[in-house]
Amino acid sequence: MSKTGDPGPAPMDPLTLHTAARRWLTDRYAELTREYSTLPGAGRTEDGSYRPEALRVFPRYQVAAAVLFEVERLDPDSLPPLPALVDALVEAARAAESPFTRPDGDEVVAEAMAAERGLFRSTVHRWLAGGDLRAEPLPYRRVLAPAESAARDEQLRLRWGLADRIWHPLVAAPIPPDVLILVADAMWDEQGLARARHALREVGDRRVYELCEDRIDYLVDVELFAPRYAASEAVWCDDGLTWVAYASHEGTVAFGGELAAALRRTWAGIEQWRWSPDPPGAVDRGW
Repeated sequence: MSKTGDPGPAPMDPLTLHTAARRWLTDRYAELTREYSTLPGAGRTEDGSYRPEALRVFPRYQVAAAVLFEVERLDPDSLPPLPALVDALVEAARAAESPFTRPDGDEVVAEAMAAERGLFRSTVHRWLAGGDLRAEPLPYRRVLAPAESAARDEQLRLRWGLADRIWHPLVAAPIPPDVLILVADAMWDEQGLARARHALREVGDRRVYELCEDRIDYLVDVELFAPRYAASEAVWCDDGLTWVAYASHEGTVAFGGELAAALRRTWAGIEQWRWSPDPPGAVDRGW
């Protein structure tokens, strides 16, 4: 306590620091990708090579993405004490890698990446020095360990018949009557997405497993549940595998189990979004 009786700033807690890091990295990635999108020619010259200004931007957002991935390996529900968390954040800044951050021998790219790593590291130290850090809460999101992903893949294969994260209508098996398949636009409609989340809350789940085609897998809060194709196919399920969802690259989103039943029960206009294997007006040629 100071001589004036002011207790001073409250000790920083690990969750606040972790949340601040997640939010900063997410915002930083968005800022840099927006900057890149404004470059002439999508950052390329007429011969297809990168412009000098592009080389100073896109390596930085790739570093931000890689560092965020490492930070989100930490479980917000079970964070280490503050000193160990600081060490983990600093180590993520130093060593986080992805296929897009591997050195290619370009000095400009290497300097941009090093600068971005240093920026996050210095930001963490600035937060610590300030002492009175505040961060708006974020929905739960944690990167799954490889063993967790492998176990979930096997469980989905045995329970729901998924084959290498592919499901109805793309698997070579009859579609069961209790499987609900919608056109992809149903989940790009904001009302439709809200109804899917509402149905999931009706089922009673708080957390959702999200397994992606690129093998970057998460456990997330229900409010981050977005069963739709976004440059990568994905599968979603609950811990007990009472339901499953699958978004394909073929313009479909399939639901099974308790979630399919809840959608039918709570979504009055769902029939307009139903997928059909035959386009309107198709003729059955008997092939």
